[in-house]
This record gives sequence, C-alpha cells and structure tokens, in this order.
Amino acid sequence: QLQLVESGGGLVQPGGSLRLSCAASGFTLDYYAIGWFRQAPGKEREGISCITSSGGSTKYADSVKGRFTISRDNAKNTVYLQMNSLKPEDTAVYYCAAGPRWLTVQRMCVTGSYDYWGQGTQVTVSS
Repeated sequence: QLQLVESGGGLVQPGGSLRLSCAASGFTLDYYAIGWFRQAPGKEREGISCITSSGGSTKYADSVKGRFTISRDNAKNTVYLQMNSLKPEDTAVYYCAAGPRWLTVQRMCVTGSYDYWGQGTQVTVSS
C-alpha cells in the first residue's frame, strides 16, 4: 500500500523555524517527483516547494522563496521541508505529494501533476 506520512508540524512563533518530513512506505521515493503543498482555511491548495526525482531541480512559490528549502534523502525514503523565518501567513495544513519521475519543471508544484498525497500536518505561526 502506497502511503505518504507528513510529520514535524506544530505551533511556532513568528520568525521561528520548523522542519517537516514526508516519509514514504510501500514505494521508493526516488522514483518520484515530490511536492509540498499547503492549504489555509478558505483558500485553495497551493504548491510551495517541489523537487524532481533526482533532486537536481527545485521550484518555489514566491511567497516562500529564500525562507523554505526542500531536500530529499532517498536512502531514508524521506523528503524534508526546512521552513525558516516563519510568518503568520504561513499558517496552513501542509501536504506532501508524489508525482511521476518524468515531471517537468513547468508542471512541478501544480496540484493535478501529483498522484499520491499524505494526510497533512498542521503548521500554526502565532505569538
């Protein structure tokens, strides 16, 4: 059974940091492009940080560029999202998703490009 499980969310003060993890079971992550998405209440799900199957290319939304870093450790079958300088507007449920290894940079971080989704982890940025 293919499964993605996110972890690492929580409550953090503005300016703080969190590292989210996306662990896969039932399949090998290095065959897949991976994306991190988030959805705030009343808003559409948006792709924020994405990486190709090889890890050679990444893509970031303007809202997180320079603050968030996506990385992958294929040996651990895990993808990470390091989030620094967090802002209240980063509050959302964060999801990881897996898509086909041939995914082009143009299609990265597009919700419909990804086939498998985790259940999400809540991130709340508040003082």
